[in-house]
Amino acid sequence: SAVVLLILTAALASGVALALLPRAPVNRFCTAPSNRTGFLCDDRVTCVPASWVCDRVSNCRNGEDEQQQLCDDLPHSLPGYLVFQCSNPRSWVYADQRCNGMNDCGDCSDETGSLASCPPCGWEWWSCSPVHYEFCSCIPRRLCRDGIQHCLGWSDEFLC
Repeated sequence: SAVVLLILTAALASGVALALLPRAPVNRFCTAPSNRTGFLCDDRVTCVPASWVCDRVSNCRNGEDEQQQLCDDLPHSLPGYLVFQCSNPRSWVYADQRCNGMNDCGDCSDETGSLASCPPCGWEWWSCSPVHYEFCSCIPRRLCRDGIQHCLGWSDEFLC
């Protein structure tokens, strides 16, 4: 019975030791709708866009997209794949805001240049030099021929 007790004690000690080992981090990268960078919920099915993480609205069933350790020190507490660093070192945006046509960084570094590496304007966009800060090198086609100048050369009103 001493041998059995010794075996049980060793098994219990091994189980405790294994429980104390650090677990490998869970890979939560996924591709959300419209090919956007996303965060994978615990259910391994739900993929929420990066910009929905730490927005004070729980999008995952268990609320893991709003957990304190993830949202405590933005952007440093976020996994790197969720963050795009603007050319201004103090500015950042969520990765799914890169190449979305909007000037989210304030200096267009999320839409133009080597940091962003965005494709040319898509079919829903018109390529021009916008006059409003909210756009960088394209404007939404819905703004074409609306009687308001959005491009420097008025191409949105005469050519688009």
